[in-house]
Amino acid sequence: MSQVIEITDFSAPELDVYARLTEAQLLNRFEPAKGMFIAESPKVIHRALDAGCQPVSLLMERKDIDGSARQIIARCPDTPVFTADEELLCNLTGYHLTRGVLCAMSRPPLPSVEEVCAGAGRIVVLENVMNPTNVGAIFRSAAALGMDAVLLTPGCSDPLYRRSARVSMGTVFQIPWTFTPPWPEPGMADLKNLGFQTAAMALKEDSYAIDDPRLAAADKLAVVLGSEGDGLSHTTIAACDYTVKIPMYHGVDSLNVAAASAVAFWQLRKGSSAPSSAAERQIIAHPKK
Repeated sequence: MSQVIEITDFSAPELDVYARLTEAQLLNRFEPAKGMFIAESPKVIHRALDAGCQPVSLLMERKDIDGSARQIIARCPDTPVFTADEELLCNLTGYHLTRGVLCAMSRPPLPSVEEVCAGAGRIVVLENVMNPTNVGAIFRSAAALGMDAVLLTPGCSDPLYRRSARVSMGTVFQIPWTFTPPWPEPGMADLKNLGFQTAAMALKEDSYAIDDPRLAAADKLAVVLGSEGDGLSHTTIAACDYTVKIPMYHGVDSLNVAAASAVAFWQLRKGSSAPSSAAERQIIAHPKK
């Protein structure tokens, strides 16, 4: 049975993970084996547990012990449960808890790119996407719309940041992911060696139509998406096999990267596109050699 601990001392070191450590400090770049993350909300915590993540402690409102967190506590019988009322917890954490439950967990070791891509036909590559909300939304779309894995360049926000994991609805624990080596090289070379063709999502006129059947028919395809403001780097676009553009209407110049990802994943999932006429495809470029 979990030990329920009423919070009386805000300065207790066991509460540092919730009250005083930043996301970067939780990540613990200097000692990865000691890294931690915070899972927020029952759904996210359950999916993290399902993925084998190890709980360190729980923090919740008193009313949730026999409410929304009851099943979580049952799954973590040896994990201490810190509790207080809502107002006190807001003072401790600095924000309102989503559905009243947080779980500090040990950060699992990252797999290699080869392990993440093993058996994958469709993967996502995020280049320097720094907004945690966008990263979480992209993971949710990737899991829902048939992507097999996600790779993130070193400049991306970490998918296990509290907000990112919550926005993803816990899908960061359901779809394989890891960080690439330095990008675009040697990261791009790794994809080529693993047999992936690469499709850069970019606002360029000399692009393939997103519904071109050759893209959907590719045996192994990596969909590459860029940062919120600048998009993909010119070096990355030049190194990709295809440049792909989502058609825009009514004078709109672009979509948010998370919205664009959902459109791209739906259209580019393996075998999704039916042949269309040349006029409909409006292909104005050939694959790069």
